[in-house]
Amino acid sequence: MIKKAVVRVCILLLITLVAYYFYPEEKLPPDIKINALVVLKSKRQLLAYSNGKLIKTYKISLGRTPVGDKEYQGDGKTPEGIYCINDKNPNSSCYMNLGVSYPDQQDIERCKKTNKHTGGDIKIHGLLNGQGYIGKFHRWYDWTAGCIAVTNDEVEELYNAVEIGAKIEIKP
Repeated sequence: MIKKAVVRVCILLLITLVAYYFYPEEKLPPDIKINALVVLKSKRQLLAYSNGKLIKTYKISLGRTPVGDKEYQGDGKTPEGIYCINDKNPNSSCYMNLGVSYPDQQDIERCKKTNKHTGGDIKIHGLLNGQGYIGKFHRWYDWTAGCIAVTNDEVEELYNAVEIGAKIEIKP
């Protein structure tokens, strides 16, 4: 009797996981231009705006030590503050990326006081190349070195819609 119940639970769990993985998510409207992003670290959300209107909310993963502002290179934290999207790279170690203008002058000055390097190369990116099959499951834990991760489909969508110079505010 217990064995049948365990098998049923396992089958139900498998069906749930498959449904989660394949359930389609809302796409950005065609030809939309995103000119502002807000990251809510505590909620693991990236909000995309076009001319002040919220267009889409993405579920994200962060740096492996997500609480608090980035203090120095290697701390595993995602920075907090107001930056801009300053680059787009279609060929990176993760599937596509959007560059975040971290560090700014304030970040540099703060790190000078502690004799530590600020680090850099903070990105919004997809999954590591060759690991796109992980899909939405990457959201179940914080795994980046301090970046903001979305699925490969989502980063491609953002890559095409976000304008260079778009403001990105990263909040606790």
